[in-house]
Amino acid sequence: MTARSIRSLLLGVMLAGSLPLASEAKSTPPGLRVGAAAASFVADDSMEIAGSILPGKATGQEGELRAVAVVLEKAPHPKVAMVACDILMITRDLLDPVVAEIEKTTGIPASHVLINCTHTHHAPSTVKVHGYGRNEAFCKEVQKKILEAVQKADANLAKQTEDCQFHFALGHEDTIGQNSRQMLSDGTIYWTGERSDFVRPTGPFDPELPVFAFRDSAGKLLAMMYNHSTHTIGLRTGGKRSPSFYGLAAQELEQDMGGVVSFLEGASGSTHNLFVPSLTAITKMKQSVSETLAKAQPREVYRIAAMKQPFVFKVRQFDEAREEYAVTTYCQKRIPTRAEDTARVFRNMRKELAPLQGQERTTWIQVMVIGDVAIVGVPAEFFTKLGLDIKNRSPYRHTYIAELANDWIGYIPDQDAFKLGGYQVWTGFHSYAEPGTGERLVDAVVEMLEKLAQSP
Repeated sequence: MTARSIRSLLLGVMLAGSLPLASEAKSTPPGLRVGAAAASFVADDSMEIAGSILPGKATGQEGELRAVAVVLEKAPHPKVAMVACDILMITRDLLDPVVAEIEKTTGIPASHVLINCTHTHHAPSTVKVHGYGRNEAFCKEVQKKILEAVQKADANLAKQTEDCQFHFALGHEDTIGQNSRQMLSDGTIYWTGERSDFVRPTGPFDPELPVFAFRDSAGKLLAMMYNHSTHTIGLRTGGKRSPSFYGLAAQELEQDMGGVVSFLEGASGSTHNLFVPSLTAITKMKQSVSETLAKAQPREVYRIAAMKQPFVFKVRQFDEAREEYAVTTYCQKRIPTRAEDTARVFRNMRKELAPLQGQERTTWIQVMVIGDVAIVGVPAEFFTKLGLDIKNRSPYRHTYIAELANDWIGYIPDQDAFKLGGYQVWTGFHSYAEPGTGERLVDAVVEMLEKLAQSP
């Protein structure tokens, strides 16, 4: 029998129904599996609190400081892990070894692990910034608990025997936060102190509040994440360690609803809550998240994908005399009782940065998609204007920013913000990347999103 005869015979059998056609032979793709877990950081009153120009102190704690992990799997695609940490920020020299250990122990590729900081200003220091360094003991605790949370979440995923569902809705919270880089009557940009001579905001505010919920086959909530774009500052009770109003809201929602709830900090480098009391902010955030969750609808997850790549930038060149003048004149006028101490901190930071001018640094940028919803990880206090630029240019209708992800390289302002000046662009450990870095980063992220959108 010739080869042609064999092919004809097989075709006839298939058409007769004795063998399935190729399209009929494909099995239904495996469903979504989800695992979530949290691990609490142990801290004590001896640890210096980050988030101010000089080190802070806290007595006691409200809520928990946690690493919260959500692990997703949609076979045959590799798993992804998203972690939210209740700390100010953390650098890649501490995170890269943790990610490597996650890959080794769980099989989740390093490119598929996103570690985001909630940016609470009420936790022990994990970075060198302003007038203090990082607490090495607490840094080790953070490393340990990130790994523990992911491992537990992955183990919980392995226990899932039925398909899970992804529910999504986009809400808005317009009252907590606003552009805080306000133009003042003398042409300076507000940072702290007196601001009765407010003229206008100098940038946008992003009120979007996406809610990502994962439920089991019976509808039970397994995990929920929400995202919003305002600095995480504000306590229920003053003088304590705290995950701040976003984290407190997440933990109270968790108690009310079950499951594991976490917060992903959005592009908030230029936005703060200037008016809403912390207790009110907690209540409002819980209400907004709950209302959004109630509207969430099942969304198909046809694939899960992620991409992480290096991004190179340079330490900026700066004029010492101009920097000194900008800092001292603002502080002497707006915070006269703290002017000299504050100016000294910035002076010392510039002294250390001076010999590093023009040097290249490498960080991480990351994109992740859950079905047709994209999450972008950027390693900085990212200005809202830049975050909105990514959203507007993304091929994914639903695209959201997780700032302070996988590394910390300071504030990343847009070019217009550099021209206006202000604290966020004063040179220091908090802001040292050259102008234009933000726009290049946006271009690189959009290119990554387009690659994911075009891949099969």
